[in-house]
Amino acid sequence: MLVYTIVVDGTGIHTFKEKHCEHCLRREYKDKETGEKTKVIYMHHVLEAKLVVGDMVFSIATEFIENESEDVPKQDCELKAFKRLAKKIKSTFKRLPICLLGDSLYACEPVFDICEKNKWKYIFRFKEGRIESIATEFQAIKLLEENNKNNKNNKYENKEGGKFVWAPDIPYNDRRVNLLEAVLEKEDKEFLFITDIRITKRNAERLVQAGRSRWKIENEGFNHQKNGWHDIEHVNSHNYTAMKNHYLLVQIADILVQLYLNGAKILKGLKKSVKEKASDLLEAIRTRILTAEDLHQLGKPMQIRFT
Repeated sequence: MLVYTIVVDGTGIHTFKEKHCEHCLRREYKDKETGEKTKVIYMHHVLEAKLVVGDMVFSIATEFIENESEDVPKQDCELKAFKRLAKKIKSTFKRLPICLLGDSLYACEPVFDICEKNKWKYIFRFKEGRIESIATEFQAIKLLEENNKNNKNNKYENKEGGKFVWAPDIPYNDRRVNLLEAVLEKEDKEFLFITDIRITKRNAERLVQAGRSRWKIENEGFNHQKNGWHDIEHVNSHNYTAMKNHYLLVQIADILVQLYLNGAKILKGLKKSVKEKASDLLEAIRTRILTAEDLHQLGKPMQIRFT
């Protein structure tokens, strides 16, 4: 089954020493000994949904993490913003087969419910302190697998020495989830994922690869936009609406830049002047609709075998 991997993650884009506007998030710092408030910083954060296509990540939906006013009893947060973002994604891409990727923050009942309702698959990082009952069950199953040398149904080792072990159908409230652990000795790294996808020897490595592609939103996404030529942390305007509009325009520009850079080799092979290339590009943006075939030329979406 062909699914499109979409990474969700939040990041900070602006920080102020004084209140910027009524929508600012606030973080208070207190003295550990006295408990007195020592400092308050004001922030603007954003939650992004980015489509992973090969080595590229394209923003497909944005939700600003913001307080409705400065008097709200509870501040806005990433999980609240995710609920709004999920509605946007489902409304825009009603039938798109999606697999959500995210960090361990998203390994929780409300997110599982949204994925089930929208018929989305998910692969999230899992930290053992996140859901204690699942972590305990996984460790018990893992111990049984290690002691039973003859049972190889739920474990697998690849040619590079990577070891994969999984625990299927762990009960959690009214659903069942699967945990997958990967120990990659060659890279000296370990990963633990929670997913609703059935894990087999045929797809275990692919699932880990898909789960690890979550980092693309940090590397090819946020880090590039913050430290590259986009400089999204620079305050281009103190008008809050203008700040948000600028951020959204940067996402559009970043998509065009990635497409251009990945198509640079093809462009170099064209026997046309820079002016002709620019004219053709402008005309294509104005008249041409991006097709599924075009996307496959750039990079195939993740394909997972569910059986």
